[in-house]
Amino acid sequence: MNIHDIMKKTAAQEAFTHEEVVKMLSIDPKSRDAALLIGEASRISRELTDNTAEVHGQFALNLSPCPVNCEFCAFSSNYGIFTEKKELTVGECAAYAKGFDDTPENASVFLMTTANYDFGKLIEIAQEVKKILRPDTQMIANVGDMSPEKAKKMKDAGFHGAYHAIRMGEGDKTKAPVKQRMATIRGFQEAGLVVGTCVEPVGPEHTNDEIAEKILMAASFDPAFSGSMRRITIPGSSLEKYGMISELRLAQIVAVTRIATPFTVKGNCTHEPNVLGACSGANLFWAEVGGNPRDTTDKTEEGRGVSVGDCANLLKEAEWKVTTAPSSYYNKKHVKFAEY
Repeated sequence: MNIHDIMKKTAAQEAFTHEEVVKMLSIDPKSRDAALLIGEASRISRELTDNTAEVHGQFALNLSPCPVNCEFCAFSSNYGIFTEKKELTVGECAAYAKGFDDTPENASVFLMTTANYDFGKLIEIAQEVKKILRPDTQMIANVGDMSPEKAKKMKDAGFHGAYHAIRMGEGDKTKAPVKQRMATIRGFQEAGLVVGTCVEPVGPEHTNDEIAEKILMAASFDPAFSGSMRRITIPGSSLEKYGMISELRLAQIVAVTRIATPFTVKGNCTHEPNVLGACSGANLFWAEVGGNPRDTTDKTEEGRGVSVGDCANLLKEAEWKVTTAPSSYYNKKHVKFAEY
C-alpha cells in the first residue's frame, strides 16, 4: 500500500485494516508521504465539519493522590506529587463552569475527577452545575470506570456525554483492565451518554502495532470524536526515561487516526493544543483549569493549561472557523455499542 492507495481508499470512504494502519504509522514523519497523509487528514476533517473546529473547557473537581496509580499521571499516589486531598466546593465548581459557559467559543463543559472521587459528590455537583449552564450547553464527564447503574444516574443528573479511553499500556501501566474500561464505555452508551475518546497517552516506546490497535479500538464504538495525545513527562515518574514524542510525530498519529476512523465520527482531537496538530486533521482542542494529570501545579491555568481564547487562536492560525455554538461532535443521533 502506497500513499496513492491510501488516497483512493479515503475517497471511497473504505475501512482500513490493522496492517494498513501500521503501514501509515510507519511512514517517516519527515517525508513527503507523511506530508500528503497529513494533508489528506486535514481535508477529511474540514469537509466533515465545514471547516469548523471546537474548543471544549474542562475543570477538575478534585486534586488528590489516586490509588489507580497510572504511571503517566501526576495524580499517582506512588509519585507523591500531590499528597493532600483537595476538593472544590460546589461554588468553586459553579464558578469554573460559568467561566467556560460565558466564553462564546467554548462548545461544552467537562467535569473531571480522579478515579476514587465520591460518586455521590459527583452527582450533587453535576446537578448544581447543570442549573447554572445555558440550557443547550452540553455537560460531559471525564471520570473513572462506572457501573451501568451509576452511568444511568449520571445521565439523570444532566450529563450529556462522557470521555473514556482505552489508554496506552492499559492494564499494565494502569490498574484498569481493558475489559473493565470497555465495559464502562458500553454502560455509558446504554445509559444514553455519548462517548468521546482518544488514543493516549502516546510515548516513544509505543510500537506502531500498539498504536494501530488503539486507533481501531477507539473507532469500533463510533465515538463523538477520536484523535491522539502525547504523553507529557512527569518528573520522577517511571516513564520519564522514555521522554516524549515530537509534535511532528503526534501530528502523524492524529492524521492516521482521522483517516482510519469512520466518517460518522466528525471530531478529531489532539492534546496539548498546537498549530501543527490543527493542520493535521485535529478540529478539537481542550482548555483546562484546576487540576491536570499532566501538570505538577494545582492550578493548571497557571502552568500547562491553555485558555479557551488561546485554543481558539491556535485553531484560527490553521485557518479553522471556531464554533460559538454547542458541540456538534457530541450531537450524535445514534449509539453503536462497542464490540471490539
